[in-house]
Amino acid sequence: MPDTYTKNIRPYMERELHAAMQARKCGNPAEEFRLLERAHVLGQASTYWHTKVHVLMLGWAIRNRLTSEVFGQLFRIIGAAAKTAIGLVPEGNTGGSNISPFKRMPIPLELEQIMQAARTGE
Repeated sequence: MPDTYTKNIRPYMERELHAAMQARKCGNPAEEFRLLERAHVLGQASTYWHTKVHVLMLGWAIRNRLTSEVFGQLFRIIGAAAKTAIGLVPEGNTGGSNISPFKRMPIPLELEQIMQAARTGE
């Protein structure tokens, strides 16, 4: 049974990931990655969603032939799978390899409100 946050954040994650897929279908890789970054922020507290977003970012990097992003995402997939459950994630980090995997970042108000609702089940 998934933890409460994983379950409660699901509709928001699915919305962001669907929008990212639409951007991909429209041939807009920059918008696709921006939406994956939003999903990363939302899903960071869940091992499942956190790891899934990094896998999707890896796919994006491969499709766009960005070698440094591919290696960055491989590193981040391992970290997300191993460290999320024990709370070792820098809140607000957008997940791309252009940002240190240890850097905390401000969370946009809209996403913070969604995350708070998912934490409390509202």
